[in-house]
Amino acid sequence: MFARHLAMNAPAGVNIIDANDFKVWKLGLAGAPGTLYDGEKFQLEFNFGPNYPLESPQVLFVGDNIPVHPHIYSNGHICLDVLYNHWSPVQTVASICLSLQSMLSSCTSKEPPPDNATYVKTARANPKHTAWAFHDDTV
Repeated sequence: MFARHLAMNAPAGVNIIDANDFKVWKLGLAGAPGTLYDGEKFQLEFNFGPNYPLESPQVLFVGDNIPVHPHIYSNGHICLDVLYNHWSPVQTVASICLSLQSMLSSCTSKEPPPDNATYVKTARANPKHTAWAFHDDTV
């Protein structure tokens, strides 16, 4: 039901790769035209816990093409407040994809987070276990 709704109402640049159950979904996300990521294709993985939508899904970039971005770590973890402490049950998979497209589109320089190497070595598999500090809205 949810996957069918998303397929019929997907934002531009978003496509369903696999959404056969309500545990793990894989979606394609295309870089918006006229941005640093124009023409690039990325893959997102959504992992839905038993308390979704009261709790946010775990969302990661996966595959061979993780975006190089100041708020995206090379292990696919995403530093975006709506995925963690600013989550609201009214948000949808489509709204998360729009937030990610907006974050990518507003980026002015393709560079990894300054602490990428350290974070990737020490991070747990689930980014929801990270104590994120949201302090930079400029990218």
